[in-house]
Amino acid sequence: MEEVIVLYPSPGRGHILAMVELGKVLVKHHPSFSITILILDTQNRANASTSQYAASSTAQYMASVNATTPSITFHHLPPISDVPSTSPAYESGFLLPRLNNPNLHQALQTISQTSKLKAFIIDFFCDASFEVAANLSIPTYYFFTSSASSLTAFLYLPTLHKKLDKSLKDLNDDVLLDIPGLPSIPASEMPKNMSDRSTKVYEYFLNTATHMAKSNGLIVNSFDLLERKAIEAISDGLCVPDGPTPPIFSIGPLISSNNQDGENQHECLNWLNLQPSQSVVFLSFGSMGLFSAKQLHEIAVGLDNSGQRFLWVVRNPPPNNNEEPNLDELLPNGFLERTKERGFVVKQWAPQVEILSHGSVGGFVTHCGWNSVLEAVFSGLPMVGWPLYAEQRLTRVVMVKELKVALAVNESEDGLVSAAELEKRVRELMDSEAGKEVREKVSAMRDAAVAALEDGGSASVAFAKLAESWVTTTC
Repeated sequence: MEEVIVLYPSPGRGHILAMVELGKVLVKHHPSFSITILILDTQNRANASTSQYAASSTAQYMASVNATTPSITFHHLPPISDVPSTSPAYESGFLLPRLNNPNLHQALQTISQTSKLKAFIIDFFCDASFEVAANLSIPTYYFFTSSASSLTAFLYLPTLHKKLDKSLKDLNDDVLLDIPGLPSIPASEMPKNMSDRSTKVYEYFLNTATHMAKSNGLIVNSFDLLERKAIEAISDGLCVPDGPTPPIFSIGPLISSNNQDGENQHECLNWLNLQPSQSVVFLSFGSMGLFSAKQLHEIAVGLDNSGQRFLWVVRNPPPNNNEEPNLDELLPNGFLERTKERGFVVKQWAPQVEILSHGSVGGFVTHCGWNSVLEAVFSGLPMVGWPLYAEQRLTRVVMVKELKVALAVNESEDGLVSAAELEKRVRELMDSEAGKEVREKVSAMRDAAVAALEDGGSASVAFAKLAESWVTTTC
């Protein structure tokens, strides 16, 4: 009977790509396993903000995986029609999997009838499925698509909840949180969705952290030398002080490829081919990163004044973010003409992995999404951290203070990053002693990332231990 591992990602592009890459590496290391990836239908998802470009690219990516890796199959769960349209995006991220539980239960039962279901690996947003798997006695693992450092804070949340008598948002600015495996972190740098204990999302996070501690294992897309302190804190049980901690498997870095056909190479790559080595700063803020028209204007002025070569991905401000931007209207008068010799502006989407690995790119201004951070580390690129949402502020603290692979932009009280501030950081990144130090640090981390993926490296060892836990499993 066929042995199957079922993967269940959250619908976000970054979550799907990371989970699929996990499946590809599982098949590579253990070809006896078949992989089934369950895909949630997001047609009716409330407040969906992922662009049509990202959605189309994700669909192409899955089609390519289907064609090249036949032991990975995608199973699309039936659409859910009753997702409340008033649900905030983050709340609906947890709600959609819960509404899908009947469909999930049916899918897992059907798979179990024809195959040996060895393990069920879920995204943390899909926490509602933990109950379904427990009822079916299926070993369940959480794949945490952010950093091990974020995972320490996440696992420690129930302890913080008991220790504190108020929400994080109500603590004074000078209050520092001591979380195992992390540098001291201001409460204001913690994820916003963990900051207000009166919200439904906070309740979801609290329940998910409790379930993760009861799971069969925690899989994280990182590697030992990058986040040694955080990984050791979790392994030593410091983040769940009132009970056992499941084993943690650091199987990264998993880097997805955009699978661009050579004949259809994106025009920005042709432009990069004409630029000097390590001369271009790349600015991109993820498939959900959005700015106001005022902020886009400030970025343009900052890049104009910096004198640096740049490649910048621009999306329309909300609520029209899924529409192609009109650059002449959004950007300062004459900006495109003035910078045409040293700048290239891409609308909506660009092949990020290929760009970051291009020899002409010398720095990266990023929203601190974990996939982007890993891609930059794997390419040896120093970063400027500009977090926008979720756990990205916490990630930036670790990137700047602990790992020293990034510089930080300073935001004003209303969240705006001024043109002068961006100009200063871009110049610092590309042409200063501080930028050189960051470049040297991330270059060393790149070598460690490559070593982690080699035979006998930390990722290979982690995969072997993970698979070993499935060999004797019977469902």
